[in-house]
Amino acid sequence: MMSRTPKLLDVVALTLELPERGLVQGQVGTIVELLDDNAYEVEFSDDQGRTYASLALRQAQFMVLHHRPLMVA
Repeated sequence: MMSRTPKLLDVVALTLELPERGLVQGQVGTIVELLDDNAYEVEFSDDQGRTYASLALRQAQFMVLHHRPLMVA
């Protein structure tokens, strides 16, 4: 598995449930701020672009989604 540091505006999916925030595993969000080496502000928006949740997550709580093949060395 290729390891890659998440970056600003990466699209991510939750890898766990956060019922206290109304979020389920697989919920899709966007990294909107880099807080520190392992913390990211992720915003979750509906199909109309309205934000319904924004929270700090550790890298272990989400996975970066890829829409095209990555270059493999």
